[in-house]
Amino acid sequence: MEHVLEADGLGKRYGARWALRDCTLRLPAGRIAALVGPNGSGKTTLLHLAVGLQRPDAGAVRVFGETPYENTAALAEIGFVAQDTPLYRDFTADDLVIMGGKVNRRWDATLARTRLAQAGIPPRTPVGKLSGGQRAQVALALALAKRPRLLLLDEPVASLDPLARREFLQSLMGGVAESGTTVLLSSHILADLERSCDYLVVLQAGRVHLTGAVDDIVAAHRQLVGPRHDGGPVGGVAAVVRARHTDRQSTLVARVDGPVSDPAWTVHELSLEDLILAYLDSGDARANHEAWGVPA
Repeated sequence: MEHVLEADGLGKRYGARWALRDCTLRLPAGRIAALVGPNGSGKTTLLHLAVGLQRPDAGAVRVFGETPYENTAALAEIGFVAQDTPLYRDFTADDLVIMGGKVNRRWDATLARTRLAQAGIPPRTPVGKLSGGQRAQVALALALAKRPRLLLLDEPVASLDPLARREFLQSLMGGVAESGTTVLLSSHILADLERSCDYLVVLQAGRVHLTGAVDDIVAAHRQLVGPRHDGGPVGGVAAVVRARHTDRQSTLVARVDGPVSDPAWTVHELSLEDLILAYLDSGDARANHEAWGVPA
């Protein structure tokens, strides 16, 4: 299996604080991957390391087998849309398309103009006067015009209204379906990710807590509801992700390795959103206890 992005023990530190630490992952080619985690989990730092904007303090990151901050030729294969969609605000969309052709060796101006026209972007209006959704569409069109093999998107829809988010994601899905581009999309909006992504990376406190194909991950987890459970094995349960209790009842989110045959437990399937929230909830609790130096 070809991996377009690899991280091995990757770490980045800002002063005494590690934004990423012991981060290890493999992103297979051809996937549309969701990068999920709370604020401060290291998502933006990981993306910046992958495009060579920063150097790691530990471990290594490789894109197409190359180190991006040492071999800049690899950057020609990467498209990147930063969180604030930085664009030259006094330039028009057409100006930016022309400029892109001068600084990128493999540039598809026709693709950019076609996508901008489909999104209804006026070609001669300064982008600083466009709406947030329109600027996001301009940034996406420019990124796709590089014909990248890997497209990295850092919270591109965070500030958009629901209609603009839907239009952006539809545009993204159409663009990568035509090209086979691998996508790593960071977002807090889990419902959007569930509709558009087929691979998942969950970051928590600078480490990868969960990664894999969405269908496989969802199939491997269940919610169990039953009598109060204070530990001990449950048949068919490989690991408990999160446990919540009342005086008489326990609700578990669990990774299963077989059928849960004990009739005391009622077994439910989980949505991807519920599963991600369970992992983030359990990770938040551990991270908070570690920060205060008390046992979880």
